[in-house]
Amino acid sequence: MQSTLSLSFSPSSSAAAVSRSHTTRFSLNTPTNLNLRFCGLRPQALTFTASSNRRSSQLPSRPRSQAVSAALSANGSPPKSFDYDLLIIGAGVGGHGAALHAVEKGLKTAIVEGDVVGGTCVNRGCVPSKALLAVAGRMRELQNDHHLKSLGLQVSAAGYDRQGVADHAINLALKIRNNLTNSMKALGVDILTGFGKILGPQKVQIGSSDKIVTAKDIIIATGSVPFVPKGIEVDGKTVITSDHALKLEFVPDWIAIVGSGYIGLEFSDVYTALGSELMPGFDPEIGKLAQRVLINPRNIDYHTGVFASKITPARDGKPVTIELIDAKTKEPKDTLEVDAALIATGRAPFTQGLGLENIDVVTQRGFVPVDERMRVIDANGKLVPHLYCIGDANGKMMLAHAASAQGISVVEQVTGRDHVLNHLSVPAACFTHPEISMVGLTEPQAREKGEKEGFEVSVAKTSFKANTKALAENEGEGLAKLIYRPDNGEILGVHIFGLHAADLIHEASNAIALGTRIQDIKLAVHAHPTLSEVLDELFKSAKVKAQATIPVSEPVPV
Repeated sequence: MQSTLSLSFSPSSSAAAVSRSHTTRFSLNTPTNLNLRFCGLRPQALTFTASSNRRSSQLPSRPRSQAVSAALSANGSPPKSFDYDLLIIGAGVGGHGAALHAVEKGLKTAIVEGDVVGGTCVNRGCVPSKALLAVAGRMRELQNDHHLKSLGLQVSAAGYDRQGVADHAINLALKIRNNLTNSMKALGVDILTGFGKILGPQKVQIGSSDKIVTAKDIIIATGSVPFVPKGIEVDGKTVITSDHALKLEFVPDWIAIVGSGYIGLEFSDVYTALGSELMPGFDPEIGKLAQRVLINPRNIDYHTGVFASKITPARDGKPVTIELIDAKTKEPKDTLEVDAALIATGRAPFTQGLGLENIDVVTQRGFVPVDERMRVIDANGKLVPHLYCIGDANGKMMLAHAASAQGISVVEQVTGRDHVLNHLSVPAACFTHPEISMVGLTEPQAREKGEKEGFEVSVAKTSFKANTKALAENEGEGLAKLIYRPDNGEILGVHIFGLHAADLIHEASNAIALGTRIQDIKLAVHAHPTLSEVLDELFKSAKVKAQATIPVSEPVPV
């Protein structure tokens, strides 16, 4: 029998509670300085105070006057002519999105990559993990006798080929990587091989050679790497990060997952589906439902109120050992022995070796400081001319699609159109079975914002059990939640747990991005029977005092 143990830090409880026997999952929290420009999910979404620092949920307006630093070094003044209009350091999803938009805008563009095109998401992150999750989803369906019998299906015992599953993930990453490479080459983007190092204003060295490239504007898009806290020894075999786990070199009988964020939750879904017995910034109500559906019924021991202070890989015939301490008292709590441990404690920016010291930029916990337009800020608080940073390297929102959106926003700016990305409109999703998705504020965040700004907050909910398509699939377990202002119909946040939640969230995301009010979106028509009607019912159930603001179009004869 295979098992997983799960430990997660709970601010409200210091007790370690075991809900089932066989999966171990921990959450190893590290201190976060809230005044930094760091956002794993949505700290920037609302005003809060950390020490004496205060941050506002409002997008700052363009400053009337902003000092600009020359940031000159021994390399002299900026060049008068340039090799490229735009140079992007890093060919991940963010860099790729910026490059394609730059070409569309007529910019001569190059992208620098020291590893492989596609970055973390394509090669070691969201793409191969979704391949594993697809297999996990199929296995979970085939193993659910009750679900199959309710549909009138009879299936013999399901099995899987571990190497075949791993090959599926590897082949998908290769295919997407080739697609990205070919799309850039076809559009005339120059791909320069080597690590980019900034030598001075608008100057970048490529690799260890003497090749220096100049560009009118430069975007840093170097992404992130797995974060491994002190006291944890990673050997790549029995103590692994998500980079190693995606290779699926073996499926342990009993695995401990350290961390309860997106990565930890998704991998617990994979491992439990494949036989191992085993929550990020969710709205509390959605989090409770997710725990009831995703954790409690599965072979997962879920521990809270403890930290993993030391993890030692298996060696000399001994298993992996995990030393636990109480989250509050820091006293020794327990020692666990497991077959393997997955370290899913988040990611750290990959910004070392960029040459930031040459332009007087000092990172904050490794993150490159930027303003709301992704413009890099130097050590004196001044803008570095023609230098931008997007994606995980700036820490505003560590999501691949957020990086791409930031890159597109930067290109808009360098081509003469001022643009500020509303990060509250950027959706996030956790691809478990069922899925979880969210956009905007959680209910506690919205109520705190409402208290400070003096407006009322209301909540509407609808269940997947009332949706025909979900019931036809026998997947009625799910909830959609809307947080809004009843006075003017503004959508503050939407959270979904249920079948295809990651796809459903975009109607709400686009509504927030476009400023569409609930009283207007209530008039939209959704096909029947579809899962989209979950959102239709959600918006229709909201009680808004304001009337529709968009005039109804004239009827068209058919």
